[in-house]
Formats: sequence, structure tokens, C-alpha cells
Amino acid sequence: MSIDYIYDVKLPDEYNPETKYPVIFALHGLGSNEHDMLGLLSNLSNDFIVIGIRGHLPQGSGFAYFHIKSIGNPIREHFDQSMQQLEQFIEMATTQYAIDPARRYLLGFSQGAVLSMCLALTMGERIKGIVALNGYIPTFVKDEYQIQSITNLSVFISHGEHDPIFPKQLGDNNHEFFRQLSHYVTYITYPSAHGVSLENQQDFTRWIRQDAAAQISGKGALQ
Repeated sequence: MSIDYIYDVKLPDEYNPETKYPVIFALHGLGSNEHDMLGLLSNLSNDFIVIGIRGHLPQGSGFAYFHIKSIGNPIREHFDQSMQQLEQFIEMATTQYAIDPARRYLLGFSQGAVLSMCLALTMGERIKGIVALNGYIPTFVKDEYQIQSITNLSVFISHGEHDPIFPKQLGDNNHEFFRQLSHYVTYITYPSAHGVSLENQQDFTRWIRQDAAAQISGKGALQ
């Protein structure tokens, strides 16, 4: 079944279709929507094309990209389908907007962080970097998915030290996993719960802006 995602696009004020811009594909958490993520990225909308993608499954008053059997255990059929369709959406959007394919970023919170990390693993060098806020990597992805080379992937992982839903150990595990695969991994924890603090927002905003600028200047990824 094909998925037609509802999405919202924020273009730079002086958007020029002849210019190639870095892009951030923003993925929300369980029961949320694309507008929550766009709010987190408001300080980047003049430098990046920002695309908030709404999950296609209803979840309470919001939406989801996949439903779960239990914490950390996605329904495999939902998950696999979203992985395939989100990859297709990323490629489609790259042709429809003035996107620099060498500067494509994924940013997600919670369920969106799960997908951001997993998409980077399967899309490899087609993704420049990810920002994963309070997520995890399902075991079946590590064991069964075809993981691509991500040596030069820029990775920003953060986690709340008091997260009651996804314990901090999951953030530690994410860090250790990506550290073995990429040369450019930043991991920061914050004295917060299952959310994104102002300090966290400021840190990833600074990081992604600097990383995109380093890429276009030829200086490579940030460590």
C-alpha cells in the first residue's frame, strides 16, 4: 500500500529555486504531528528547507508512523512500511524542491528519532546527518536490515537523563552503536525527561547549522 504523507514545507524567505539548499526532514513523536517539530526548527527556517512529515496512522489526538506492541517493540509491518515510504518521500521531495542532495538531514523526536536513526542506517551516504532526540534502534533493524556504510554520517544524539519512557541507557546504546560506524558522533544528555529542553534545542540548532556550513565549505563533518 502506498502512503500519501501529509506534510508542511517551510522555505527560506528569499527562496530561489535556482539555489540548492540544505534540507531537514522532521519526524514527530507518537501522538504528535508535524507542527510540533516545525516549532522546534523555527530558528533554522531561513537557512534550510524544513519539511515536517505527518505520520499516516491515527494515534489519540495526533498521529504515528507505526504502532507498537510494547515500548521498544514496533509492529514490524507498520515499521517496515514506513521505512520504505519515508525513503521514497525523501527522494521525491528532493526532486520537487531546490534541495542539495549532499546536505539532507533527518531530525526526529522519540518515534521520529527511531526512524531518523534507522533511515540513516539503510540510506547510507544519501543522508548527510541526523539529529536523534530520545530514541532507540529496534533490535530487528540491527540484526536483519541491510546497514549501509555511514563512515561520514554526521550524528547528533541526545537523551533525557530522567526519561521515564525511554531510559537513558537507550541513549547510551545509540551512542555506542553509531560510534562504531561513524567518525562524527556527538552525544549529549540533559537533565530532562521525555522532551526537548531549550538547551537541547539550542545545541542541535547550532550543531546542524555548523555541520551544513562545513559541508559546503569542504571542511567535512563535525566531530
